[in-house]
Amino acid sequence: MANSWRISALADRHRALGSKLEDWNGMGTAWTYDADLADHHEAIRTRAGLMDVSGLKKVHYVGPHAESLLDYACTRDLSKVYPGKSVYATFLNEEGKFVDDGVIYRTGPNSFMVVHGAGTGYECLTRGAQGKQVAVLFDDDLHNLSLQGPLAVDFLAEHVPGIRDLNYFHHIQTRLFGRPVTISRTGYTGERGYEIFCKAADAPLIWDTILEQGKSAGIVACAFTALDWLRVESYLLFYPYDNSEMYPFANERPGDSLWELGLDFTVSPGKQGFRGAEEHYRLQGRERFKIFGVQLDSQQAAASGDTLWRDGHQVGVITCAMYSRLTQRSVAVARLAVDSAVAGTPLEVRGSLKAAATAQPMPFDDPSKSKRTAKG
Repeated sequence: MANSWRISALADRHRALGSKLEDWNGMGTAWTYDADLADHHEAIRTRAGLMDVSGLKKVHYVGPHAESLLDYACTRDLSKVYPGKSVYATFLNEEGKFVDDGVIYRTGPNSFMVVHGAGTGYECLTRGAQGKQVAVLFDDDLHNLSLQGPLAVDFLAEHVPGIRDLNYFHHIQTRLFGRPVTISRTGYTGERGYEIFCKAADAPLIWDTILEQGKSAGIVACAFTALDWLRVESYLLFYPYDNSEMYPFANERPGDSLWELGLDFTVSPGKQGFRGAEEHYRLQGRERFKIFGVQLDSQQAAASGDTLWRDGHQVGVITCAMYSRLTQRSVAVARLAVDSAVAGTPLEVRGSLKAAATAQPMPFDDPSKSKRTAKG
């Protein structure tokens, strides 16, 4: 925690569960607890789990120029995002390469909140705001508790009227256990889930009450690293761990195109004029690799950095992997050569283990996304 400068109001709760509060984004984060991550994975896939994801950067952009600032910086058409709605967006540099992603919430006509990851989107927006009528507020008082899993809606429905009517990527301001909160139907698990934004002073009460009242339904506190298992199954990338910042090309600056990452869907149809737009469109068809799935013929998980081979030649690298005792499958996210990123391509894994594998499209879990978008 030597580099941590942001304080979680739940730090004592995490320590009590065995966390050493490793640094992430400047905040001590509960990467692990004294518990098996397989139990956390199972809880979120079959019941519900509660995570503290307050290490995400929550930033408010308010003022007459807020929309134009964000609209230039991101790939989405923000004119279609109304108060109460949010959208997943990516941020590019002038070379058309990915530098960050995040969820953009419109909170009013001229106000937005962006929940940034670990990239440089916040820094780019801060520079872009100079000379414009827009206030930028990094909000570290706002904590973010993520309740994810099939029972999340049943639990919240006992306390929040109308929560079943909240659509995917929408949010409401309400009260939970008597405390003011914003509840967003979003998450990073592939399950139906909710993110609860609350004041730091209220976070301990909300955390404790959810775990106490949800105990009989099997709701448990889950460590941050459980998200790696869930994201592999659900095709959710985590900058910079799937990117060339971690797996560089020789003699090239770090940076991947949206076409390579499979994130080109984040560009609103027909949108032009955003940062890096011309280069983004020019890079289509010039992919050096593709993010693709791999299924191993193994009862073990591969390790990040394990290499992938085909016909005696290295064709890729695994960026994140997991073995699920629920499905009894060993699967991984990989950076694969374009001609190998084809369903059914036979591969060999070398590194922490040696195993046969097959290229597979993602997501592995719920490819129709019916769980996270379910109504009622």
